Amino acid sequence: MSEEKSDAKAAREDQQNPAEPTLEDQSDATATSKDQAGSGTPAWRRMARVGSPRATRGKVVAALLALLLGFAMVTQVRQTRTSGLENLRQSDLVAVLGNVNNQSTRLQREANDLTRTRDGLRSGSGGAAQKAAQERLTTLGILAGTVAATGPGVRIVINDPAAAVGAPNLLDAVQELRDAGAEAIQIGDVRVVASTWFGTDAQNNLVADGKVLRAPYTILAIGDPSTMATAMAIPGGVTETMQQLGAQPAVTQQKQITVSALRPLEAARYAQPSAPQ
Repeated sequence: MSEEKSDAKAAREDQQNPAEPTLEDQSDATATSKDQAGSGTPAWRRMARVGSPRATRGKVVAALLALLLGFAMVTQVRQTRTSGLENLRQSDLVAVLGNVNNQSTRLQREANDLTRTRDGLRSGSGGAAQKAAQERLTTLGILAGTVAATGPGVRIVINDPAAAVGAPNLLDAVQELRDAGAEAIQIGDVRVVASTWFGTDAQNNLVADGKVLRAPYTILAIGDPSTMATAMAIPGGVTETMQQLGAQPAVTQQKQITVSALRPLEAARYAQPSAPQ
């Protein structure tokens, strides 16, 4: 009877004072929790690696190409912005502005002359009509190269010791002079007109309209001397290009130049005058 009371008392004391976990129990629990946590870590890492971008060789090459393309585009834009009048010196800009003003004055003077001619023709004056017709005939003869011309202009002498000047260079010079207002042009003994062509023969000699040109090449152009000289001296233009080839172009302004080379009058093969509408 007394033993049963003792067992009951011991059971009540165990319930009231539970046994504290030992150090071994804590170690076992810690290891278990680490195993459980470690078992989930590889899965999360795999998911992170799948979602993150990978730096492959192809992507690196594509990025480098994109950077190079962007750099090239920026460089081209900058060069384009500085390829116009921005790279000219102040003296060149002043000269260009002066030439534009001179051209404007000349065009205004021609417009006034044409206005007076029109008024004379409307008045029915026979003398005015005959004078206008003669002036028109002379102008057409100068443009067609059938009439000699004289007036102010420029004389261009191109020394070419290396024989580097080609037909395109002479054509560029003619075009530059025309753009500057040249009214009559002669190269060597060839009168330059709308149908003039440049090339080379079998011996690699420069030819104009089939005639051989010999260095030094001499170009005579009638027009405003200052305007044409400035056009030839523009940076990156005809003169600088020829100098880069080793040629030595020299431009001189003259008050009186005579273009004496003539072309035979050729009848039009296809063009015919049309009736006024």
